[in-house]
Amino acid sequence: MPVIAPMPAARPARIPAQAQGADDAMATGTTVDHLTETYRAHYRSLLGLAALLLDDTASCEDVVQEAFIRVHSARKRVRDPEKTLAYLRQTVVNLSRSTLRRRILGLKLLTKPMPDMASAEEGAYDLLERDALKKALKGLQRRQREVLVMRYFADMTEAQVAEALGISLGSVKAYGSRGIAALRVAMEAPA
Repeated sequence: MPVIAPMPAARPARIPAQAQGADDAMATGTTVDHLTETYRAHYRSLLGLAALLLDDTASCEDVVQEAFIRVHSARKRVRDPEKTLAYLRQTVVNLSRSTLRRRILGLKLLTKPMPDMASAEEGAYDLLERDALKKALKGLQRRQREVLVMRYFADMTEAQVAEALGISLGSVKAYGSRGIAALRVAMEAPA
């Protein structure tokens, strides 16, 4: 693993001339020219490394490009320019691991079953049926319509419907029974 220089907290006040030359060489780190040469010489080998870890070419290319971008951004922290390739290799491995982790997480999220969805034809057919039912409901007597809507669409019990409408439980049952019979006739009749 390459040695990365820590970011200096503060510059020393005075540095002797001989030590200053050594620090200047260390401060420069990997140059852009050296990184460009490394890119030309080792791009394919790094792509092969990524290909061993990942399964598609596009992801491998993305990982290698991102590795070069990251090394370029941190080139001044790489003390020994000869270790740039090692730093690049480690970055490719780490980015490949991250890519695989994201894929695994995505697969975990995708394994949840999708809700059943009706096809467009089924949706259109349901819409036509719903329109026919609304039309048939409008043709019922007011009390029959009220009882059926409260009972089946508002999901109320017969006792709750009787209380809401201010009628007896027997009347709710009678209006409901007659309303369903009238709906059945209206829905079976040709349009």
